[in-house]
Amino acid sequence: MKKRLNRLRKWMDDQGMEALLVSHPINRRYLTGFTGSAGWVIVTSEAQVLISDFRYRVQAKEQAPNYDFIQHKGNPFTTVKEQCDNLGIRSIAFEKDHLTFGQYQRLSESLKSTRAVPVGRVVEKLREVKDAWEIETITEAARIADHAFEAVLGEIRPGKTEREISMRLEFLMREMGADSSSFDIIVASGPRSALPHGVASDRSLQKGDLVTMDFGALYQGYCSDMTRTVMLGQPDHRQREIYEIVLEAQKRAVKAIRPGLTGKEADAVARDWIIRRGYGEYFGHSTGHSLGMEVHEKPGLSVKEGTLLEPGMVVTVEPGIYLPDFGGVRIEDDVLVTAEGYEVLTHSSKELIIIE
Repeated sequence: MKKRLNRLRKWMDDQGMEALLVSHPINRRYLTGFTGSAGWVIVTSEAQVLISDFRYRVQAKEQAPNYDFIQHKGNPFTTVKEQCDNLGIRSIAFEKDHLTFGQYQRLSESLKSTRAVPVGRVVEKLREVKDAWEIETITEAARIADHAFEAVLGEIRPGKTEREISMRLEFLMREMGADSSSFDIIVASGPRSALPHGVASDRSLQKGDLVTMDFGALYQGYCSDMTRTVMLGQPDHRQREIYEIVLEAQKRAVKAIRPGLTGKEADAVARDWIIRRGYGEYFGHSTGHSLGMEVHEKPGLSVKEGTLLEPGMVVTVEPGIYLPDFGGVRIEDDVLVTAEGYEVLTHSSKELIIIE
């Protein structure tokens, strides 16, 4: 946590920022290690303060020993104001993307003589490049998802519902050490596999279905995110065709990952292949996104992303083809950007799995 604070303070110094108020739960945990559901963090060049309520006074001191813990008595904004006065803060930046308008009004009214300045994506920017512990933790989250996928394959058969498969994936990941799934699990079969975010329904699997499963494990605060599409019974010509196109696009994009590549360039590798094969209009989402404490982080792999990839970033690579009233295919891996290129963290087979 000290290294993260040091990086934040360097950024604040470079920007001429006197103090930062952190309200977003993920950013708060990133900086402090505190996992409670409520709290505010104030960071200056010399002070770091964690404000929370009675419920967390023991937990906060245990999880964030490097922070001064201040217990508020009902109105955190009053306590923020008191801390600004105590620390001599004349101007404090706040996370404009995470404070509601109502909270902003209450903050401004409480501060009075201290100026509140909106800033965006300060801590999120620090979170883009992962340290060794974070990479190890995401790798374990990916391992859990891999093993859950391998285990659930034996339970996929006609008559099972999408919801049953989803629940089994959730149970298996928790049994293997996950805190939970990292997002609502997607299981979409048959024509529903043409829905990129087709959260599991009560539809029963049928022979001849493509079955897309998009899921991930949340492990010690970090996410994995993988997708595999399997075939229930022998595929027809078009099912096999779109699977092979997506697989090749995905492999090409993974192999392209390296430091210095922009998100736009990474996206183009997958997208251009699908366009060349005549299915460009059926691939309407980005090729991927960054991954960490949240399942969707920046930078993304998209047509609009000019950010350069750096060693330590973890991204997903997940092209797809979705044909309305027919079905779809998506294949997704978690990929670490390394100094030399890339390392794939999800290892389940990507070749078409046919379940008879």
